Amino acid sequence: MAAEQAPSHYRALVVDSIGADLRIEQRATPDAVPGSVVVRILASPVLSYQRDIYDGTRAYPFSTPIVGGCSAVGRVVSVGPDATVIQPGKLVWVDCVVRGRDDNDAVFLWGIHEGSSSSSKKLAREVWHDGTYAEIARVPLENCIPLDEGRLCAGGDRGLGYSPRDLIYLWHLFVPFGGLRSIDVKPGETVVVCPATGGFGGAGAHVAAALGARVIAMGRNEAELARLKTFIRKGMPSARIETVRITGDKEADTASLKAFGIIDAVLDLSSPAAAQSTHLLSAVAALRRGGRISIMGSVGQNIIDWNFLSNDLVAKAKLMYDREDLLLFVKMLEAGLFGRGANLVETKYFALEDWKEAFNEATIYSGVGRIVAFLP
Repeated sequence: MAAEQAPSHYRALVVDSIGADLRIEQRATPDAVPGSVVVRILASPVLSYQRDIYDGTRAYPFSTPIVGGCSAVGRVVSVGPDATVIQPGKLVWVDCVVRGRDDNDAVFLWGIHEGSSSSSKKLAREVWHDGTYAEIARVPLENCIPLDEGRLCAGGDRGLGYSPRDLIYLWHLFVPFGGLRSIDVKPGETVVVCPATGGFGGAGAHVAAALGARVIAMGRNEAELARLKTFIRKGMPSARIETVRITGDKEADTASLKAFGIIDAVLDLSSPAAAQSTHLLSAVAALRRGGRISIMGSVGQNIIDWNFLSNDLVAKAKLMYDREDLLLFVKMLEAGLFGRGANLVETKYFALEDWKEAFNEATIYSGVGRIVAFLP
């Protein structure tokens, strides 16, 4: 698509202080400087706990005032002089995970969490401070992932029929892909995803199935487990999806998992509210010798016991994903490994002014193939 003229000003959704109402602010459009890209935001996702971040329920560290947000799908407006591939008019994924260019330990998520090191805090407060709940954003060049719009968004035999804005579901898909790739999940293996009834957990089952693994999805909500199975198979008829309801009885849940045979890996995406649940203990107890566990959520139970040691299990923590994961996953999507169009995602959109409604809806509209997003 041809490049568009940058507006002189844009609107942004600003968090003045934790617990305060957000407000719309007019800002001057920034120039693209070396190492940066200015993008028009087409859509930006709303986390199920976005409200908790900005009202202080989740005590995430970041300085205010700040433009809220996280990642986005956008179209490039202008680029710095060092850009060689990313050019104006290009459709891109704008990723919120910022890494220091000269310090691998400087990692933070703009608009959400400034990280824990002095380097990450410096970058989060002084350089890449604001998120993507805005019409325009200036972002790091390396955080823009090119998307093949002709392949992803065209119809007919050439295209996959996604709308550019529906590609916001990548936000949910990228995270579990990072975890699954970190433990080298292979086609044909059996993977337990737990819990699998939330946004990232449901996406984890979706991604594992696309990788060719057999999936055992664990969750307490039987209706959502049934919907997960139906939704994934609608877009990927060959997907192998099993479900196990979490009862809270560690031994019984372990037996339910073992009934499906050899289990190679576990992907855990527990929320803080589920940190004390027994589901991870059950999943680890069901693993084969040499099994692997990717820990991407909150773990409140000790999984390092005699079973863990005697069976040579491997646990690996993973924060989000690496840039290489993003590039590889986009290739998977462009290859057509997921359902097309509405078989990938059903998105609920909100205007920036309707932030309260968006935050509230995100707390209940979750699970596989569901996401809430702003349309700035």
